[in-house]
Amino acid sequence: MKKYTFTLLAALVVLGLVLSACAPKETEAPTEAAPTGPTGEVTLWHAYQTGSAEEDTMSVLIENAKAEFPGLTINVLQIPFDQIFNKWETEVAAGGGPDMFVAPNDDLGNMSRAGLVDNLDSYLAGKLDHVSQVAIDGMKVDGVLYGVPESAKAVALYYNKSLVETPPATTDELLQMVQDGAPMTFFIGAYHMFGWPGSFGGQLLDADNKCIADQGGWAEALEYLLALKEAGATFDADYGVAEAPFRNGESAFFVNGPWALADYQADLGDDLGVVPIPSSTGAANPLNGIDGFYINPNSENKDAAVELALFLVNKESSQIYTNQAGHVPIRDDVEPADDLNAGFAEASATGYPRPQSVEFGNYWAPFGDMFTKVIEGASAPADAVNEACAAMNAANE
Repeated sequence: MKKYTFTLLAALVVLGLVLSACAPKETEAPTEAAPTGPTGEVTLWHAYQTGSAEEDTMSVLIENAKAEFPGLTINVLQIPFDQIFNKWETEVAAGGGPDMFVAPNDDLGNMSRAGLVDNLDSYLAGKLDHVSQVAIDGMKVDGVLYGVPESAKAVALYYNKSLVETPPATTDELLQMVQDGAPMTFFIGAYHMFGWPGSFGGQLLDADNKCIADQGGWAEALEYLLALKEAGATFDADYGVAEAPFRNGESAFFVNGPWALADYQADLGDDLGVVPIPSSTGAANPLNGIDGFYINPNSENKDAAVELALFLVNKESSQIYTNQAGHVPIRDDVEPADDLNAGFAEASATGYPRPQSVEFGNYWAPFGDMFTKVIEGASAPADAVNEACAAMNAANE
């Protein structure tokens, strides 16, 4: 009996060993892969108005970025537009501030000279291949790249399709239309009128930032504007008064930028059209403002901030900006949202990147006076240009 019991136990042990060997091995829990892309935390400021298409678009893009970069915590804060530059400058100068913000290049020159935005040359090398050179130049100061370009803003020629069957492509065509009775209104200002001298080959500055408007093109442009006035075009230094006839459907033409598009669409509906300022001996070159993303020199996560900025301006994001917020595209692989958007894109393509030099700051006063004096008949075009250019150069000595 003992022998039988021992034999049975031995058999059970052998069977247990066999079953153990044949059983599936316990599977180890998979190790979670580390997130790809930037990590850490980035804070972004913007000044898009509450409830606007721009704010809604930013929300969409940030959600896309969070999905693309799961390891990155993205904080977004809205700052009122009339405060964002001062708040950035104050906080960054004190050693703080967010990692990045998005804004026009209005104050880029001053910010770069004060060390309030980071040099991005090394970060962006080879990463802006599809971005227009005009937009890239708009983010530069003294040849150094300080921003990631996102979109452009330049004035163009709005027209009313119910009053004009085919918009003018040349200055001669526009003059003929006005002479034939098409009403036109102008806002007198050094910004809105900047593009006309380019149509006549005029330049404002040479490579050394010296005014050369007196060397041709500017006086011819002023003569042309006077010809339009003689033909019946009206000019006003009050912006509201100047644009009212166009918004009321009484004027066929008005020069303004994309910021007015929503209002004009509400006023004119499908009758609204946009084309570049007409050309003469050359293409019009309106001042081209560039919106973009700037990086804080104090940021502890610059690489991530730059990578986020590049994501927010890539092909897919730029198309969303264009389609949903109406931003004027600066990439050659992004399609304009519609004909109106395309008109502004065409105008910006030949625009003059807003200079960020100290010298350009002395353009506004003398040339603003120049336009007013000529239109009001207080000065001859050539004399007014010579006086304005001399005053600008004197102020820059």
